[in-house]
Amino acid sequence: MSAPQAPATTDEVPDGTPDGTPDAGSLPRYPFSTDGDRLAPELDELRSRCPVARVRTNSGGEAWLVTGYELARDVLRDRAFARSVLGEADSPTQDAPILAPELLDAMNHLQQAGLRDEVLTALGRNQPELPADWVAEVTLEGLERMVAEGAPGDLQHHFAEWVAAQCLCRLLGLPFEDREWLAQRADKDLTMATYSDEELAANWEEIRSYMAAFLAARTPGRPRGLADRLADLNAERNLNAERNLNAEQKGLSDRQLSNIVSVLFVSGYEDFASFLGVAAVNLLQHPEAMAELRESPEATPRHVEELLRCSVVLGNAIPRFVTEDTSLGGEQVKAGELILLSLDAANFDPGTFAEAERFEPARSPNPHLRFGHGRHHCPGAHLVRRQSDTAFRVLLQRFPGLRLAVPVDEVPWHPNRMAIMAAAVPVTW
Repeated sequence: MSAPQAPATTDEVPDGTPDGTPDAGSLPRYPFSTDGDRLAPELDELRSRCPVARVRTNSGGEAWLVTGYELARDVLRDRAFARSVLGEADSPTQDAPILAPELLDAMNHLQQAGLRDEVLTALGRNQPELPADWVAEVTLEGLERMVAEGAPGDLQHHFAEWVAAQCLCRLLGLPFEDREWLAQRADKDLTMATYSDEELAANWEEIRSYMAAFLAARTPGRPRGLADRLADLNAERNLNAERNLNAEQKGLSDRQLSNIVSVLFVSGYEDFASFLGVAAVNLLQHPEAMAELRESPEATPRHVEELLRCSVVLGNAIPRFVTEDTSLGGEQVKAGELILLSLDAANFDPGTFAEAERFEPARSPNPHLRFGHGRHHCPGAHLVRRQSDTAFRVLLQRFPGLRLAVPVDEVPWHPNRMAIMAAAVPVTW
């Protein structure tokens, strides 16, 4: 487990700068918490009082933190706020520096290389690599391993991380026996304010080198999964560009491709394992909802949708770069500044969600921003929705008496995670 993060405090400098505005030393440090059992109260307070607020980031810089629903949606759809620019040198950061542009802007790089559609097909509604019966089978396998070890069990390890690793390894074609090695490095990559830039860079190079070797060992035309298909298509595109002497139609370099395949695993695994674990903690606090799902499994999708809304899974925030001076929520933001979107806070905005603190699976409509909005919609949304549906059906049918083995406030959480992760979800049955 990584070292504890320093408390989220405001280092008061009573008078701020000479003109009375707060300087970086008097700003609250964001993130306020990386626990997933509840929304940090500071986010509720800021949303009601100052939905666009100045904060100090883990990297030591300043940013604007957006906590309101409508404002967050505006930023996501307004081209004055960009994502790709943050991958460039000297761009502001909220945590560790971006090691390569394609790490922050993978989908645009895939699109420019003609590979985006292959990823969208693999992650789309049908997900040919991840049929429901297979997901159900591997979910049950993880749970039976938990039973064999005896109560109390750990749903984070045997359910959330197990299912996420199975799905991402099968999707990409990676050997499942490498999951622990990969997961350890993915965990380190998404840990904030603990490791030096040099340590994080070395860790990422281990992941990237693994993916590069994996792709180099493929048999062209016989793909083991999405990673190999991307490599085959990319090689074909580069060959055609070379024959036609058309640099504009060239695909990705080997380094870019291995970086992007690494991103697909790290972000996919961490986000999915985070959500399954936090959502399980949430659901276990609502025995009436679990009873309903056992009686009516067809209701699982709407329960998953509400879990997506109210599960606190973002340890950091969604970053955007201001490309031109503009107004946001009554504040003047300037080109070059960093905007941080707390989608967790936005999803609890009472102006959009009546009784936002209440777990309400019948909520309709439920326009949460868990997967972003508009052109910035997360390509992994269908994977999380579909495979969570199957995994929770299996979990609840297997354990009619499932319950937390400790009070919810004693569930341990990994500190400093960009994707909030329980250290364990102790349960009995």
